[in-house]
Amino acid sequence: MPAPADVVFDAFHYHVWRARWDSLVGNARVVGGAPCPFVGAETENTGHGWLRGLSMRTRFVSFDRPHVAAASMVGRSFPFSRWAASMRHRDAQPGHSVLIYVYTIEASPKALRWLLEPVVAWVFARQTRRRFARMHAFLAAHAHEVVAWQRTEHGSSAT
Repeated sequence: MPAPADVVFDAFHYHVWRARWDSLVGNARVVGGAPCPFVGAETENTGHGWLRGLSMRTRFVSFDRPHVAAASMVGRSFPFSRWAASMRHRDAQPGHSVLIYVYTIEASPKALRWLLEPVVAWVFARQTRRRFARMHAFLAAHAHEVVAWQRTEHGSSAT
């Protein structure tokens, strides 16, 4: 990513920034109104564009800014019976970082999993690549805005 790990982390997890670039999730909010998740927080997420009819509730099991965040789906949400993901961030060189996104999905209903899962996996992988390409483009043009915001929000951009 064309920004330090703490900038990328905040651009993803603070919904004020995510709303500006995320092509997969049209609306994400922390239940209770916090500006970003935390361990134990639940989020409500609805799809973007032609996926806006899909929604998912997640619970964060890890949130260590700016290094790692992980969440899993609460309950079920068609077409998923299971979803979990983690994001690891590390600085690579000045002004650039690596984001490692790992996820697992399982389609439902179980009787149709053999048919649905390859399609769901293909769509999710394609949308994930598109999503992170948009995040990359956003950070290339607007990382300086996130840094300025961090200075007022966190006192500095360093963690």
